[in-house]
Amino acid sequence: MNVLFRADSSSTIGTGHIMRDLVLAEQYVNSNIIFATQNLSGNINHKIIEKNYNIEILNSNSCKELNILITTLDIDMLIIDHYGIDYDFEKKLKTNNPRLKIFVFDDTYERHYCDILLNHNVYGDSSKYKNLVPENCELRCGLKYTLLRDEFIIAKKIGRQNKKDKSNLDIFIAMGGADHSNVNTQILEVLKKFKNIHIHVVTTIANMHLESLKCYIENLENATLHINTNQISKLMNKADLAIITPSVTTNEILYLNIPFIAIKTANNQVYMHDYLRENNYMVSKSFNHIELFNYVKILLNNPSI
Repeated sequence: MNVLFRADSSSTIGTGHIMRDLVLAEQYVNSNIIFATQNLSGNINHKIIEKNYNIEILNSNSCKELNILITTLDIDMLIIDHYGIDYDFEKKLKTNNPRLKIFVFDDTYERHYCDILLNHNVYGDSSKYKNLVPENCELRCGLKYTLLRDEFIIAKKIGRQNKKDKSNLDIFIAMGGADHSNVNTQILEVLKKFKNIHIHVVTTIANMHLESLKCYIENLENATLHINTNQISKLMNKADLAIITPSVTTNEILYLNIPFIAIKTANNQVYMHDYLRENNYMVSKSFNHIELFNYVKILLNNPSI
């Protein structure tokens, strides 16, 4: 079977779409996997190459260009993980390619014309897609379908590795591979007030603020910057506290049972944000210096850490 993934990554889009697509791709072991992606600034197309998948570079996000590619490559299944592709776009592709199976990712309960829909977030709810997808659409929603890289499954088996040493606690920060809101340094400004911590900041080369972040961290004695690391699960598992966005990363943090604070930085994080708030997790609708300080103080004084 020829399977085509349509997703992009960049300094503005972020890296999450490609990363979760790579996890899903592993489920199609006997298929020919191809990624169709644009060569945008700050992309992580190298991650696709590392997995030995073929890449087709698109010049645009046009339906016409993608349709030509589907026909040329004789694609059996198209997996769409792209906020810029909507119901009308999908319907055109299906009309032009009746035998094509369309599989879409959705995080925000949008209308789709597809055969399979995946909302793999902890808040995913099949009932909310009534009248949003065709009647015969297969819905895959919630924890049962959460995509986790092997490293997290291994880390879960190993168990928590934090030292629980109140004189030297580890804090893990992951504000998205691109950190388009440039909130990492603001968080570090708050954490400077705590003397008994070591901070691990995770980011990627997609971060357009990377150079300024490097300079900032160089002047901190208790912080380490990790760029394009392959040790995410290990860093999480060793952390006493995580500061993250209410995104796919939350699925991983919840899976590893790590205390966390989630700060919303994008509109597409609203459903995870609301789920966390409704379930009494520490979550902020935007960065707030005082709120974050108080949250960190509460969690660092928690006897369970």
